[in-house]
Amino acid sequence: MHKGSCLCKTVTFEIDTKIRRFHHCHCQTCRKTHATVFGSSALVKASDFRILSGENEVSRYKSSSEKTRFFCSNCGTHVFATCMRDPGDVILRIGTLDGDLGIKAQGHIWVSHKPDWYEIGDDLPQHQEW
Repeated sequence: MHKGSCLCKTVTFEIDTKIRRFHHCHCQTCRKTHATVFGSSALVKASDFRILSGENEVSRYKSSSEKTRFFCSNCGTHVFATCMRDPGDVILRIGTLDGDLGIKAQGHIWVSHKPDWYEIGDDLPQHQEW
């Protein structure tokens, strides 16, 4: 089991499932959403993801026709997302988790969108798209 929260700890959650497909995404939407060079995300089963506190403080933003992103309305932390393409999964923002995950990132996705001022400095596989 893993637990996590937003920056202000208003929204807390736990997951009771294996974390899978942990990648660093370089697409423009993830870069803008996270205000950084890439977003680190993984999939968890939606049925094993539970908001423990702050559910009424979760705001949503439909960033595309398929994806909805969920934020803490108090501090702005992007906690998770859902995608119509995979309704049984939650796209969890890895930075919101507390403690050791027991896994490492599997690679970089949407490297074709990576800004030219950033060089990837690890040996993880790089995928031009997803």
